[in-house]
Amino acid sequence: MAIKLIAVDLDGTLLSSGNTILPETQRMLRVASENGIKVVLATGRPFSGVLPFAKQLGLSGDDQYAIVFNGAVVQTIAGKVLMSQELNYQDFNNMLRFQRLSHVNVHFETTQYFLTCDHDLSIQMQINAALTNNIMKVRERKDIPQDFTFNKVGFTSWEGNDQVEKLWNNLPSWAFDTYDIVRNFDSIIELNALGASKGNALMDLASRLKIDQKDVMIFGDQGNDISMFSNPNFMKIAMGNAISTIKDKADYVTDDNDHNGIAKALKKFVL
Repeated sequence: MAIKLIAVDLDGTLLSSGNTILPETQRMLRVASENGIKVVLATGRPFSGVLPFAKQLGLSGDDQYAIVFNGAVVQTIAGKVLMSQELNYQDFNNMLRFQRLSHVNVHFETTQYFLTCDHDLSIQMQINAALTNNIMKVRERKDIPQDFTFNKVGFTSWEGNDQVEKLWNNLPSWAFDTYDIVRNFDSIIELNALGASKGNALMDLASRLKIDQKDVMIFGDQGNDISMFSNPNFMKIAMGNAISTIKDKADYVTDDNDHNGIAKALKKFVL
């Protein structure tokens, strides 16, 4: 096995609890990149929330890549979009229907901004916008045009995770047949177009680059990484802080995101 592509989740994986890349993890990923291995950041964040960390890793140009919005968009670090899956106005109305099942906020993520019809915003929603360098537009439902499209939806709650759990348990079965839905940490439910997942996006990117799936290594920790960990061909590395579902699907469990888990696995298996 010769690893040719390393896909790395951001929050809880590449990033420490302080939202930074630890120096040794940064160094080892740079070494991998300098040795011709593609380092691909695969995240639920929009591209604006990826770019600062790509720069830290020395990734730039149209021959380096990012998977964003949980796989709804694949693009180069220079900004060229290779694949995009969007949701439309009918989906927008469905999201507002789901919102009524619990006391939650819902926000809609586009490549340019976040949008919500809620006036009382959860702290988690505000954090999501701030961490990804996005503005949060607050608009009345009647002002949303019928040609409105978006890449991802996030449900959070100002009343705590119990309300997020309530929504998760009350989502109708047809919702899971219509959309890709993941529980990301206890505080967020994320929704994409059906088939828009990190796993599918990574398979597509590997195919474009003519890289065998067995030569792909992945790192992750949360629900939005499960699609990658469900691929039997990828070499799957779970972080020490990962949820049990991820660890159960992993080929190897490394140290956590605050103790250079990525760097330790790269030293063991790749470099």
